[in-house]
Amino acid sequence: MDSEPAPGSTPYDTARAHGRAARRTAALDTASELLERHGPGALTMRRIATELGCSTTVLYTIFGGKSGIAEQLWLEGFDRLDRAVRSVHEPDPLARLTGMGQAYRANALSNRAYYAVMFQRAIPGFEPSAQAYAASLRPLHALAGAVEECIGAGVFAPADPMHIARVLWAASHGAVSLEIVGYEGAIDAEERYECLMRAAAAWFMAGGGG
Repeated sequence: MDSEPAPGSTPYDTARAHGRAARRTAALDTASELLERHGPGALTMRRIATELGCSTTVLYTIFGGKSGIAEQLWLEGFDRLDRAVRSVHEPDPLARLTGMGQAYRANALSNRAYYAVMFQRAIPGFEPSAQAYAASLRPLHALAGAVEECIGAGVFAPADPMHIARVLWAASHGAVSLEIVGYEGAIDAEERYECLMRAAAAWFMAGGGG
């Protein structure tokens, strides 16, 4: 395999000073940018290494191969989503749930290539391992926890928190997916999204809705 490139100002050189986790993130961001700009055909070890400014040996050491990069893109995407929704700390349970919905949208718009790997089968043939799929459910469980608090506070009528979380996730995902692909344009997208979130939540409100 090719040798380590000479020191310079490449993304890899910048990340190398901050340890293995930083090198992994830099490689995944490089791969995601290639995917977004050029499609899945650009996701070769050599192309990623060239863009990153490292040897292919480095990539094989970190990821094991192209399939490893695909799985790590999936995991990184869900890790970012999980961190985003868990970063909402509103004391009011409904406000926290609303904030989590807003965090979902903001994260998707900021990480479009990761979102495509997570939900749009952007890498043909990729299937996450059982372990990776289990890890991908963490954001959903965080959402269900917020729903459970809404039920406990009397905001939502008693129901299965996971069922409500899945409905809210589906509504959010549908709106965000349409926005990302440009359907009907981005004008008033945020307002439409917030209207949808309020309508979906209202269905489960105590004393009304469904």
